[in-house]
Amino acid sequence: MLKNLLTLLFFSTLLFAQKGGSKMESFEIFSPAFENGGEITTVYTCQGKDISPALSWKGIPEGTKSLALIVDDPDAPDPRAPKMTWIHWVLYNIPATVMGLKENVSADELPQGTLQGLNSWRKTSYGGPCPPIGKHRYFFKLYALKEVLPDLKNPTKAELLKAMEGKIIKETEMIGTYIKK
Repeated sequence: MLKNLLTLLFFSTLLFAQKGGSKMESFEIFSPAFENGGEITTVYTCQGKDISPALSWKGIPEGTKSLALIVDDPDAPDPRAPKMTWIHWVLYNIPATVMGLKENVSADELPQGTLQGLNSWRKTSYGGPCPPIGKHRYFFKLYALKEVLPDLKNPTKAELLKAMEGKIIKETEMIGTYIKK
């Protein structure tokens, strides 16, 4: 009887989800520019146009009020002996209704309310991969937050992470790789 009840519960849940009664979609970030774990196309690096790739996401958790995006490289300067994490992009207060960013998005094209932080070049913009040696990994981390953050006045990654403490509902990431040609 328990087996029949569990089977009935499983199929009821599945049917309910298919009819739109529940979001069973996982929180994910992805890009048409490269696959998760794949090589980032040169156009998005210092050897190309150094423009931001298009990014999309889905499955935003219930209760999300804003999103934050951090792109970093934990393999700097040499992946065989990393000494630091190089920050490539810091965005926060992305509206929870936004499902992505277009390729080569400029500051004035960011979704209304989105604020930027400082990258390792001390700029408030995207800076593409430019590894001095070896094959590096680039983490595109997306955070779902339960509130909109105050204006942090161009925070560093560390300052943004501190401001997000206790406010993260869920996070997801994708990784791209790059080695200079």
